[in-house]
Amino acid sequence: MMNNEDVFGIVLRLQDGGDTHQKEMWGMLENFPAGILVDKKFISEELFRRAPSNDIYSTQRRETDEVVFSSGIDEQGYTTGDIIRFNIPNKDVKINQSVNNIIKPSHSSFVYKEKYGVKNNEECGRASARQTVCRVVAGALAKQFLQKLGIGITAETVSMACASLEGDTMGAKVRCTIHNVPAGLGEPVYNKLSARLAFAMMSINAAKGFEIGEGFAAADMCGSEYNDTQNPDFSFNTNHDGGIQAGISNGQDIVFNVAFKPIPSLQMEQKTIDFDGNPITYKASNRNDRCVVPRVLPVVEAMAALVIADFYLMNHQK
Repeated sequence: MMNNEDVFGIVLRLQDGGDTHQKEMWGMLENFPAGILVDKKFISEELFRRAPSNDIYSTQRRETDEVVFSSGIDEQGYTTGDIIRFNIPNKDVKINQSVNNIIKPSHSSFVYKEKYGVKNNEECGRASARQTVCRVVAGALAKQFLQKLGIGITAETVSMACASLEGDTMGAKVRCTIHNVPAGLGEPVYNKLSARLAFAMMSINAAKGFEIGEGFAAADMCGSEYNDTQNPDFSFNTNHDGGIQAGISNGQDIVFNVAFKPIPSLQMEQKTIDFDGNPITYKASNRNDRCVVPRVLPVVEAMAALVIADFYLMNHQK
């Protein structure tokens, strides 16, 4: 049976639910530290970064993304240590019945049919990128906690494929840098910091690749050029490891890349089948993005913030 509620994190735990076709998205953030003054304007700004825009690559769906907090924050705006509960109403929900029965190429349509027995795309709403709005809210809170520790996170677009055909979509690569991370975050053997970051990034819609530091380029390097040697004061001469060694942060900037596939909803005709296996032609509407960037940048930052905050709290519970 399909799970409409998911949980991320070990100590700092985000549970969220709802989907793109329902009346709201909702989330619960457990074990967030007490006494943090919440800047709700900052949360709105982060949501605005994720929201659709007038960019030619952006969906024409329009959501206000007004987050409502119902617990965990007192009247003065400080976190209480209780579960932070929030919801975000969906204001622009539309179900296109004419394509509801189509197996959309490279979407969740077929695999949800096989795993859950769904019979139309309306039942696949949990797979929508709309879910990332909950990640951005929780990540904005985690960022504010990390800012108190001097830790900053920045994601940027490294490259974007050029789509030669009108109505086509594009893949992209995103780089994320996490500044001022203290050494010692990470839990060998299976909860390496690098492994948790990879897990977090690969949970984002359309993510298909992850590399940290030199990543795949390391396969073509010799150890003599790769190793991050140190000075008598323990400073590093290079950062080929991307700030993580043996799964534990070493105090340098953490740097990683995430590769995203082209969004599969093409505004051009594709041959496919319906849920009964009949051949059919499908063309997506303008309610779909043409590329994950720039909207995915705050999502990458949010997931990174949740991971770093989670490991920091783990270290300080010992």
